[in-house]
This record gives sequence, structure tokens and C-alpha cells, in this order.
Amino acid sequence: MMVRNLVLFLLFVTVIAPIVLYTHRLGSFNFSSSRGEFLEDFSSFTLSSHSEHLNILPLESSRTLKEPVGTVYSNNTAHPEPDASATEHNSTDVQGANQDLQLPESREHKSTRALSTTNENVSSIRENPLRQITDQHAQKNLRKGSLVQFDTKRVKVRKREQQSIQSTDRKSRESSKSEKGNDEAVAPNARVQYLKDQLVQAKLYLSLSATRNNVNFIRQLRQRMKEVQRTLGRANKDSQLPRNALEKLRAMDGILNRGKQIQDDCASMVKKVRAMLQSTEEQLRVHKKQALFLSQLTAKTLPKGLHCLPLRLTTEYYSLNYSQRPFPNQEKLEDSSLYHYALFSDNVLAAAAVVNSTIAHAKDASKHVLHIVTDQLNYAAMRMWFLVNLPGKATIEVRSIEEFSWLNSSYSPVLKQLGSPSAINYYFKAHRAHSDSNMKFRNPKYLSILNHLRFYLPEIFPKLKKVLFLDDDIVVQKDLTGLWSLDLKGNVNGAVETCRESFHRFDKYLNFSNELISKNFDPRACGWAYGMNVFDLEEWKRQNITDVYHTWQNLNHDRQLWKLGTLPPGLITFWKRTHPLDRSWHVLGLGYNPDVNQKEIERAAVIHYNGNMKPWLEIAIPRYRNYWMKYVDFDHEYLRQCNINP
Repeated sequence: MMVRNLVLFLLFVTVIAPIVLYTHRLGSFNFSSSRGEFLEDFSSFTLSSHSEHLNILPLESSRTLKEPVGTVYSNNTAHPEPDASATEHNSTDVQGANQDLQLPESREHKSTRALSTTNENVSSIRENPLRQITDQHAQKNLRKGSLVQFDTKRVKVRKREQQSIQSTDRKSRESSKSEKGNDEAVAPNARVQYLKDQLVQAKLYLSLSATRNNVNFIRQLRQRMKEVQRTLGRANKDSQLPRNALEKLRAMDGILNRGKQIQDDCASMVKKVRAMLQSTEEQLRVHKKQALFLSQLTAKTLPKGLHCLPLRLTTEYYSLNYSQRPFPNQEKLEDSSLYHYALFSDNVLAAAAVVNSTIAHAKDASKHVLHIVTDQLNYAAMRMWFLVNLPGKATIEVRSIEEFSWLNSSYSPVLKQLGSPSAINYYFKAHRAHSDSNMKFRNPKYLSILNHLRFYLPEIFPKLKKVLFLDDDIVVQKDLTGLWSLDLKGNVNGAVETCRESFHRFDKYLNFSNELISKNFDPRACGWAYGMNVFDLEEWKRQNITDVYHTWQNLNHDRQLWKLGTLPPGLITFWKRTHPLDRSWHVLGLGYNPDVNQKEIERAAVIHYNGNMKPWLEIAIPRYRNYWMKYVDFDHEYLRQCNINP
């Protein structure tokens, strides 16, 4: 009996007691309500150091076991996959963690460990209802967070897609607009140009031997060429073409395609095209030279009406005995307190426009005095015109260059040079083997001493202090009295500089290969313009400017320092003696530049038709001519008699 009780006691201690203790411990075990607490508890668990080696799996330390188990549990058990996107995101995190830890484990170790851990977790969850409720709540929160994160990403992706689509559409619209603009820019004359190209191709086929031998083809080709030429006429834009232009274009295309079939030798066609190109370039060179000659000829040729006008005026001057009639207000001619203008011209109509425009804008015309000097040939006509057409309250006088007895070849080097055999040969000999190629230097105006009178202003007006010099190809648009009050700061000449363009610098007018020029002047110095200049005659006399001019004119007796004209010696004579004026006082280029800024013209006090396209010539630039014409009375009796029309 004692033995049986002892056996039962031992059985209870060894078998039943451990079972009871283990069950009680499981019941009192506190499961982690969150993923972080469970991982902390699990990671603190360590294996015994006396564990036996397994034959199937190699032994692993607790240190290497912690993170993979936690990672596998978090991905596979604790948080079930809400959707594919979350799964992909979590798997990416696992891969990144493994790569960071760099665990030396094989694939078999990871899969086996994951399997065992999953089974343990499943059984643990089944046994504890509280854990199931907690995990379900965590799963809901995770699912919501994942969905929110996924929705946010999806919204961002959609926004980026919409932005890219909008930018693509905008670029396509801009490119389509630019293409449309290019098409519009090309469209106005595209068909005209195509018709001209067809004519060039037709001329090519006319000159090739293979097509020239085909009589029927040549006859049809010539007929189509005539039709295209009649269609083109003088059209420069597609809108100027007749309605049947497209029909003629297609008909010409058909005959040209026949020509391609007849003539299939490309080498001979290329050779012929090159010959045609060379011939065309030579013709272009000849035409350019001829156009230059004709423009220079037109510029220095007096129109019939302007030739008639001085003859008519001269006849009236002597027949009506106007030679004895004086101009009024002669006592003002030497009054230095008034505003004095100097105008040297042999063109009656041009001088009339200058006087009319000046007086029209003068605030007080009675204080303005105009001094006109002309040659002996036009003296009677000039006096007759202004005696008949007095400039209102302003004072005017007309003088002849013959009145200046001091102006002779012994005093003026330029007069001596103009009468020299070399100058006569330069201007009047038909065959000039070594003459200048630029024809503008052969303009007869350089032979006239009127062009050089601007260098003798103190001698012409000995009692005046300041004089405003005007060319006869200008138009005054504002009152000019402000120029007399300008401080020239000790300089002699007040002028508008013209160095905005590179060709208006000293190296374009003077020969800097000559030592005299290169030593004394700066090739990049800014040029200035004649046409409207205010001269301080007192400072002129003080600095002896006329002698400076004579010195340099004597040095240029062989035209090696500069060509003929008055601007080059003017740049030299007034070197470092010129005060720059504001550009609004004097705008140039209306006689050669069709692109002068319209606003600058409107703001200018004086506009200058410098160049060959003078406003009284037929070659004048049309858009500038009206500024000059409004100061000419085309209804005047003398102008109508000479058929001078606007």
C-alpha cells in the first residue's frame, strides 16, 4: 500500500504536476496587443546554450534569429495583405531590411524558420480570443492606412499624368501655331515662286539636246511657258494671280514630267544647270553695276521741271525789272541778337521747302533771318522766287557767290584743286584706267564751291556770333531757337553723332593706311553729320579753324588722305572741336534708308534726305516724300507752268 501511494505521488509530481503548472502558466500569459510589443517580447527570448545539435537543420544563434523571425512575422502573420499594392510595398521593405542586415543565411533556413513561426502564431491566436480581437482592430487600421496611402499615391500619379498631358497639349498647340505662322508667312507668294521655278525648269529642257529634238514636246512646252508667263504677269503674291493659275500650274507640271521621261541623263542636266547658274550670276553682276550707274545718273541729273523753273523765274526777273527791288528788313541782316540761318543751294524748289518749313514752326518769325547763297547761274531765279514769295515776318536775303571777292584760288586750296588738270581728268575724261570705282565720288556737286562754303562762315558773316547751317535737302519740323542757347562747352561745331552704324566712323571716310591720318586720328572715332549744325563763329575765329581746313586741304592735293566731298575734311577740321547734340534734333537717312524708325521721324526737329533719293526726284522713297511735299505749294503759278506735280 505504501509502495502504491509512493508510485502515485511520484507519478503526480513527474507527470500531472508539470501539466498543471504549464496549463496555469499559459492561462496567465499576457499576449502583446501590438506588433511592436510582441516583437520586443519575442526578441528577448533566447535559446539555451545546451541545446542539442539537430541533424536536419544547422544550429543558429539567437542573435541571428531575432530579426528575420520578426520580419517574417510582421509580413506574413501579424498583418495580412490588404491588397496587391500593400503586398508589393511590404515585400520591398523586407528586401531592403535583409540587404541592410546582410545575414549569411540560405534560402532553406529562411523558409523553414518562417514556416515554424507561422504555425506557432496561428495556434497562439486560436487559443487566445483577446489576441484575435486586437489583431482584427490592428488589421483594420493598417488596411485603412494602406488604402489612404495608396489613394494618395494614385492621386499624385493622376495629377502628374494630367500635368504632362496638359504640357504636351500646350506644346503641340504652340508648335501648331508656329507652323501655322510659318505657313502664313510662306503662303502669300508660294504659288508665285513655284510658277517661276517651273519657268526655270522649262528653260532647262529647251536647251537640252534630247528634249530639243522632240518637236512635239518643244511646241507644247513653249505654249505652256507663254501661259505661265501671262499668268504671272507682275504678280508678287498669290492673291494677285488670276483664278486659273492653279490650272496652268498643273498643266505645266504635266509637260515637265514628260520632259523628265524624255531626258533621263542626270549628268548632262547638272552640267547645264551649272552653266545657267554661272550665266545668271554674271547677268546679276552686270545689272547691279548698271543699276548703280543709273541711280547715280538720276541723282545728279536735273529733272525737266526743275530745269524749267529757274529759266522761267530768270525770264520774269529781268522782264519785270525785279532786279532793282530789295528785300524788306535789311537792317536785321547783321543783328547778332536774332536767329540766323545759312543755306547754300542752287535748287530753288529745295530752298523754298527749307524756308517754308523753318518759318512754319518758328514761334516768332520776326526774329528769324535766313541767308541764302547761290551761284551766279541761279541767282536771278532764287531772288525772283523769294521776292514773289516772301517768308511772312521773317527776314531773308539772297546773295551770289560772285560777291565774295576774297574767295579765289590763291586763298582757297579747294578752288585751286578743282581747276587742276587732274581734277578735270577725273571728272570729264571718258576712259579712266585708274579712276575710283565708286561713282558717287564723281558727282558734279563736288565741283561746286557752294559745297565748300561751310568752311568760310566767319568770312561770309563777319558780324554774327552764331549761325545755324542747313542743307537744302532737309525739312524742319519744330522750332529751332533752342539751339542758339546751347552751351557748346568751348567747341566750334554742334552736331548729331552718327556712330550707331559701324560705317559712320572715321575709318570709313579717311585713309588710315596713310601715316598722316593714322598718327593724328582714331579710326574708331564717332562721325557726325552735316545738314543741321550750329557753329560758334567767335570760337571759330579764336581757334583759327579756316587755317586748319586749308592746311589739310593742301595735304590732300592728290586725294590720298580722303576722297572728294566735305564730310571727310569736316571730320578732320573739327576733330575734338565738336559738341554732340541730342539725336532728336537731327534724324538722317531718309534719302537712302527705307527703314528709318517712324517714331524717330515724328519726334525729330529736322529730318534729312541725305543720299541719292532726294524728295524732289522720282526715285524718292514714297513713305518719306509727304514730309517734304507739304511745304511745297504745287498750285503755284510757276510750278504749274513747269508741270511740277506732287
